This record gives sequence, structure tokens and C-alpha cells, in this order.
Amino acid sequence: MITKRKLISLLADTESYHVERTSSTTNMDKFCQAICAFSNDLPGSGKNGCLILGAHDNGALSGLKVDDGLLLRISNIRTDGNILPQPVMIVEKFSFDKGDVLVVEVQPSEIPPVRYDGRVWVRVGPRKGFATEAEEKILTEKRLSNVRTFDAMPCIGASIADLDVELIKKEFLPKAVAAEVLVEDKRPIQEQLSSLGFYDLRYGCPTRGAIVLFGVNPERYIHGAYIQYVRFKGEDKTGDILNEFKFSGCLCRSLVKIDNFIETSVAVKRPIPVSVLREEIFSKYPYWATRELLMNAIMHRDYESNAPVQFYEYDDRIEVQNPGGLYGKVQPDNFPDVNDYRNPFIAEAMKILGYVNRFSRGVNRVQQELRENGNGEAIFDFSLVTAFKVVGKSSNTYFEDGFGVQEHGATQDTTQENGDTTQERILGMIRGNPDITRRELAVLLGITPDGVKYHLDKLRRADVIRHVGATKSGRWVIIKKKLDCPV
Repeated sequence: MITKRKLISLLADTESYHVERTSSTTNMDKFCQAICAFSNDLPGSGKNGCLILGAHDNGALSGLKVDDGLLLRISNIRTDGNILPQPVMIVEKFSFDKGDVLVVEVQPSEIPPVRYDGRVWVRVGPRKGFATEAEEKILTEKRLSNVRTFDAMPCIGASIADLDVELIKKEFLPKAVAAEVLVEDKRPIQEQLSSLGFYDLRYGCPTRGAIVLFGVNPERYIHGAYIQYVRFKGEDKTGDILNEFKFSGCLCRSLVKIDNFIETSVAVKRPIPVSVLREEIFSKYPYWATRELLMNAIMHRDYESNAPVQFYEYDDRIEVQNPGGLYGKVQPDNFPDVNDYRNPFIAEAMKILGYVNRFSRGVNRVQQELRENGNGEAIFDFSLVTAFKVVGKSSNTYFEDGFGVQEHGATQDTTQENGDTTQERILGMIRGNPDITRRELAVLLGITPDGVKYHLDKLRRADVIRHVGATKSGRWVIIKKKLDCPV
């Protein structure tokens, strides 16, 4: 950690590859670029970089007054998700007679290249700019030599043919890399993926993380890489199985299906009267909180285990359990205030794809949303040692006003969905996954394939949807965005 004496010497010296001074307090782009460049540490010095706010280029103080707002804005750079992987940095205020100085001390990353807004920034001498292909290759080699997490290891025996390259080019690269950089990048796909940590050029194969995220058949190499949903009747596993589904395939595709499934089949909504003239919408399980709990399980699970992520629903609760207990620095006494990543590359990709939000905020927001929806807080079980489990109770508010009845402590939903509701759900599922099959719809809706066919035929006759292509390999096209009236 920098001392006041060291800071004085840095102010008296010239700018260099590990020191940048600025009198600005509002140019967040400039600050993020500097932090990204310091994290990449292209010279390989191992020295921490220092971004000094409140000083002119010549080292003279600008008379800055550091307040709590500025401290918070600069500190939030670490967790706002724009710099990936997350930078390791310390923000500290120093006071002098002629003004305050805010120092952002940045530690070189062990898993470069680090990107800000899809670009790799580096510092050569006092100048910073975009990394060249040669410089990016140097940073990639550092990452390969430093990282030892499971998702960064080469998947020996796999090849580029085991990845859905078209999916990567269409869905992932445009979100991971700035558009103008991607246009100019003429390297083979293997080298592009290597720069992102998803291909090992030494062994000529994808990483295990790449197989999980983009693999044609991930279970061929990582046997537990799927999510198992089961709906039990009653309050334990002795009850009948009302519905079950296996979300398999690469995460880049299956996360879309999971997201849609939670919204249409788990986070079931109903209006609750709160006054004579006003209603509020409540869910049995709030969509965002449920989604966050399941996405965290997928992101943090131990992929070396052959067990899947379990997503079980009972009459009175849902349970999400993933292989692998708390990881790294995270302990029961500091959870959820401290975070660590068992699968940093998978976590980074899920953030890029939009399935994980700002780091280290999710659990607190989950608890808040559950409380506001009438579920009460989620219960986190750390006692399983080799697994992590979270339990969310169904919403009491959702079952108010005679909508549900209680029998032997179990909540039983007494409503039956009408055709309109089922058709709206079908439209939502098609919107989320145009390639969805009739069989998949039947499983997600909990009705027979003939029942699905009945609703699909009505939607087609009403010109709401149409099917293009072959019967087994075609896709659905939505003509109307929503139903104007029952069909």
C-alpha cells in the first residue's frame, strides 16, 4: 500500500508506465482506461500502478477536495462490470495543505488481458493505448502461465470442431470485443479465443470453460454440465414428480432457455388488490431473485463433479443446490460480503452475455426482492461441505385472498390456467427460443404434446405465429407480439 512519503516522491517525478496524474474528477473513461492498462502490466514489472487524482501533469496539486461522492464513484469502478476480469485496486485519500489527492493503486492482474469496454488497454512508458496483436499475445501467454482454475485448463482431446464457432461469432464475440476491434481482427478463431482465455494454443485445444460455454456437446467431456429441474408434489422428494426437465447443451444456448423457463413457469404472477382502485402484481417466486440464485449456482459450481445443478420445486419452496461448497476467500462468517470465483472465465463470460449483473451485489438484492414479494429471505445452507444449497420459500402474499389453500402446511394452487394464459406462455417461450420443439414446450408447460399442438394450431390459424423450415429442424416466427384477444 502506498505511503504519503512514497506519494510525494511520485508527484516530484515524471509520469511512467506505472504512474498517471490527472486534475480531472469526472473523466471516468480516462480513469477506467488507466486502471485497465495498469492491470495488464505489459512491461511485466510486477509493480502496482498508481492513478493520482488531484495533481497536474507537472506534479503540482490542483486544490482538489475529495468528498464521499468521489470516493464512491472511483471505488465502484472495481465492481461495475465494465473492466473484466475485475481489477484488484485500493482507493485512498491523502490530504495536503494545498489540497487533497486521491490515489487508485492497481495491482497487476494474474489473468490478463484485462479489457475495458471490450478493448485491451496497455501502458508503454507514460503513454497508454490499445494493445497490438503482438502485445495481446504476450498478455495471453501470461494468463496461461498464471491461471490454474479448472475452467482455464486445456480440454485435452477436444478440438475447435467441438465448439459451436458460429454461435461464438454471432452471440459472444460482438459482446466481448469492441465492434471496430473485431472488424480489424483477422486472426484465426483459435487465436481470438485464446486472447479471451478460451483456447490453449500450446495444446491446440479449447479450454474446459470454452466447452461448458460453447461446446457442441459439453457432457462428452464434462459429465455434470447440465441443470436438472424437478417439480415435486408436496413438501419432500417422496411426493409424485409433476414435471421434470434437463437443461443440457452449452451455457450460451441453455441460459436463454433457463431464463425463459423461470419467467414463464416458475415466477408465476397474479394481481393482488391493495386498495379499492389499485392492484399490485406479485409472483409465487420473484423472477429476478430466482434467476439470480440459479445463475449464481451455475457460475460458481464445481465443474469437476459429475453431479448437475439441482433446481427443485416443492409446494412450499424452491431449492437450488450446486456441486462445490464455498470457495477461496468466502467463508460462512463473511458471506455474502466477500466474493471469490471458482470459475473466473465462466463468470466473466456470463457477465458479458448479460446473465450476471454487478459483482458482489446479487445476494443482497435477492434478499430485498424476496422480502418485498412476501417470500421472506432465502436460507443459505453451508453445512453440506461439498455442495452449496439455497432455499427460497413461496410468497405468502401470492396466496392471499383465497387464491390458494393450505393443506397440512403445504400450499396448493387451486387455479387452472385457461387457454389464453397457456398461449401467452407459449409465445413467451418461443420469443426466448425460436427453435423450441413441441416436446420441450410440453415439458415446460406441464401439459401433453397433444395439448401443445392444440394451442399451436389455434395460434397459427389466428396468424399469431408461423413455423418455417422442416418439421424437426425449423423455427417459429412470431407475427404478432401479443394476443389482442383470446384465440
